[in-house]
Amino acid sequence: MKRKPYKRISLGVMILTLAAVLCGCGGGAGSSTVDTSSKETAEPAASASADHEFTFGLDSAIASVDPHVDTDAATRSVLFNVFEGLVKVTPEGDVAPAVAQDYKMSDDAKTYTFTLRDGITFQDGKAVKASDVKYSLERSAKINGDSSALSVISDISCPDDKTVVITLKSADSEFIYNLTTEILEEANDKDQGSKPIGTGPFKVAEYKEGEYIDFERYEGYWNKDLDCIDKAQIKFYDKADTAFTELKAGSIDAMWQMTPDQVKSLGDGYNVVESTMKLVQGLFINNTYEPFKKVQVRQALNYAIDRDAVDKLLLGGGSKKINTYGYPSVPEWYNADTEGTYKYDVDKAKQLLADGGYPDGFDLEITVPNNYNLHVQAAEIMKEELAQIGVKVTINPVDWSTWLSDVYQGRKFQATVIGFDFTSLAPSTWYVHYQSKSDNNMVNFSDADYDKTYDEAKTETDKDKKKELYNKCQQILTDQAASVFIEDPVNYIVLRKGYTGFASYPIYVIDLSSIKAE
Repeated sequence: MKRKPYKRISLGVMILTLAAVLCGCGGGAGSSTVDTSSKETAEPAASASADHEFTFGLDSAIASVDPHVDTDAATRSVLFNVFEGLVKVTPEGDVAPAVAQDYKMSDDAKTYTFTLRDGITFQDGKAVKASDVKYSLERSAKINGDSSALSVISDISCPDDKTVVITLKSADSEFIYNLTTEILEEANDKDQGSKPIGTGPFKVAEYKEGEYIDFERYEGYWNKDLDCIDKAQIKFYDKADTAFTELKAGSIDAMWQMTPDQVKSLGDGYNVVESTMKLVQGLFINNTYEPFKKVQVRQALNYAIDRDAVDKLLLGGGSKKINTYGYPSVPEWYNADTEGTYKYDVDKAKQLLADGGYPDGFDLEITVPNNYNLHVQAAEIMKEELAQIGVKVTINPVDWSTWLSDVYQGRKFQATVIGFDFTSLAPSTWYVHYQSKSDNNMVNFSDADYDKTYDEAKTETDKDKKKELYNKCQQILTDQAASVFIEDPVNYIVLRKGYTGFASYPIYVIDLSSIKAE
């Protein structure tokens, strides 16, 4: 599970990550380097990671080395280096061939046929066969149940060792995005949780639960053009401050989720990259709570909360403000026309409250996980802002397990501060969370036009028409004020000078294969 400030709730499966200081990805197109050369601080000590060419400090431990059983954000981000799917996510926000070298989709978007890559092997040297793919997809679907994006599969056949044919229960032109599901070796079935064997660029050399995981480059990796470090370690910490101290002491070479104050305190011995977390952070409201049954009241909250102030006070002002449920960093599926819909306007908020039947305001309980400081702090800021329009906020801090059971699963809440990340690039897996009958519709949003548009978008095979339909979905969420969507938070990634190449992805990933030693 993600760490103390920001925990993420992954779409599709209940994955955590809600941020406090930042969580996400860095580098890549659209990123910028932060100049820290004028800061008066001691130079970093020489790297203490002598046995590891590169050491990354992560402020949470992975749950296990089985990518199907444990799908929390930290585990996914780390095991990205070990396992691959038929396709894999690219920094540009698309998918590229991985275990498969190509595929074909039928005209009705119900059958996908894959040809496996020539000569591809698992990290024990054994050839990857079509039966391994069938085993892996069926295993993941069974483990994750109805919440799995693979639950739409009706049949998987293997005409030969290099061909996999996947048939779906209904048309889904986005299904390719869900086939990043990790391919495991069937012969290793009993040892998947203790002996990780994937097809990725790095194999696990050693794993000490709760402490670290060591990687070595897999020399048999299919991409022979890969030029990166040979050995790496990801070291786990309970607190970000501890990792930061070790970064300055030279015990680790890189970390992310830095606060602006931490960045300012660094000297010129570091490369600092600014990006975003690829996270939808906001005040999510229960649309069945009596005041929120009126759209005017929901809109009033959107006008009453100053997104710029929340960002500046908590994250230094570098975040991307949003007014809908989407990633600005994935423009293909983001409706930029929604931006600026709700500008901070207390008078307008008061008028909308009155129009909605609450001229004197109402009581509102905001439930937040008590071990995520940034969410608590954000709720406190919102409490002061909402007080200006007569909404009397009580903050209800609960532990994380209570939040999961009562808020996310039980929907027993009025409002909550949380962040959502997207584990799949298939937009249908994002927007199903607002479909009326969806099990994942935590906020109990219901709109007939939205449901109709979503259903059309999911099955549409023309990409331009699909984009128009998903843009309409986002516009509905904005106009109907389904929640208060605030920002895609800023993220700072720091690498000791001598290392470059940290790649930014539209999902939560630490890609060691992008790291180069200067």
